[in-house]
This record gives sequence, C-alpha cells and structure tokens, in this order.
Amino acid sequence: MESLYLLIPLSVLLIFVVGAIFWWSVKGGQFDDLEGPAYRILHDDDAPQKERPNGDGIQKTQDSSSDER
Repeated sequence: MESLYLLIPLSVLLIFVVGAIFWWSVKGGQFDDLEGPAYRILHDDDAPQKERPNGDGIQKTQDSSSDER
C-alpha cells in the first residue's frame, strides 16, 4: 500500500512528460506530411541523358546535387 504513494505520482508525472513530448513534436511539424516522403522516391525527376557527339557513351546533362529537399 505504501508503494502506491510513490507509484501513482510517478505515473502521473510520466504521463505529463510523454504528453509534453508528443505536443512538442506535433507543434514542431513532425507529423505534417507522413505520405509525401514515401511517394517522393517513386517520382522519376532525373535529367534526360544525351549521347556524346563522338559516340563514346552517355553524357550527363546536369549534376543532381542541387535538388531541393
């Protein structure tokens, strides 16, 4: 019985801490777009490749390191 005097306030405190962390993540935008990153990988937005004039292979037209993320 005496352990309940300790466990009940600790569990209430734990509930408030978990609630505060959840509220902070919602306000921070953690759950704004859950499906967007999953579909972004499916979109093919690579630049088209052109053949070199001397015919020795394929030349890339742009560097893809400037993509927005």
